[in-house]
Amino acid sequence: MALSSDLSIHKTAYDLFDVVMGLVKQMPREFKIPMGSKLRDECLAIIVLIFRANTASDKEPRLLSLIERLQVIELMLRFSRDKRLIATSHYANAIKLTNSIGKQANGWRNWANSPASSRSRP
Repeated sequence: MALSSDLSIHKTAYDLFDVVMGLVKQMPREFKIPMGSKLRDECLAIIVLIFRANTASDKEPRLLSLIERLQVIELMLRFSRDKRLIATSHYANAIKLTNSIGKQANGWRNWANSPASSRSRP
């Protein structure tokens, strides 16, 4: 088992966290606490879920939770863009990262549910 910090999905999630922290800095003060803290918390939760999925024998529930939290982040980013709290170019950059994480999480989930992966488990 690879260290979770060496996984591509972890690196992408960390990049998303970095981008979100930059976006929150630029938000108007009245939105930093309600929107910014929630975005930050969801990004951190995704990183934790990647670690938990990597160490778990049953990865499915953690990966499903990761995908759900990713959808929450996408919704909050879209709302932020629609209300002009963040620039469209920054939104596009963040969405590229969320799409990448979603594809990797679904691929990992498909692999974990495949018969071949159960043979490689201890």
